[in-house]
Amino acid sequence: MKQTDDKQNKTEEQKLTDPKIAELEKQVAALTIQLDERTNQWKRALADYQNLDKRVGEERIDFVRYAAKNFIVRLLAIVDDFEKAQAHVKDQGLGLALKKLFELLKQEGVEKIDTLGKEYDIHSMEALVTEEGKDDGKVLEELRSGYTMHGAILRPAQVKVSKKK
Repeated sequence: MKQTDDKQNKTEEQKLTDPKIAELEKQVAALTIQLDERTNQWKRALADYQNLDKRVGEERIDFVRYAAKNFIVRLLAIVDDFEKAQAHVKDQGLGLALKKLFELLKQEGVEKIDTLGKEYDIHSMEALVTEEGKDDGKVLEELRSGYTMHGAILRPAQVKVSKKK
């Protein structure tokens, strides 16, 4: 059997001459280059897909926030009416409903802008009235509450501001 194996090896060696080996090596090199190109194309396509998926997710979040923002801005007018009613009626049930409403707004990232006694801020407040006072630029009265949502101004506060003589 050993003789048969030796004969087969010699026959195979004779078949694989130098030009054939060189041709096979060229083919292997070409296939390796092709494989690298396809791998790079696949990686780029995967990265493009991941970027697209991320962008679509961010756009979806922005859309939901925008829709919620518009709804909340319209809701704030009703909150103002409830606050005015509470100031006049002093009803415990209305007070409780307002408290729950403010808790819900807070869960959505909505917060009231604190204005009374603060320095007037052109970014978060509208000065509707100026009145002579001791200090210049201090908020004397809040005429309508202002709100932020996730740190961005939803609605500026309307205030009465002091002005020195």
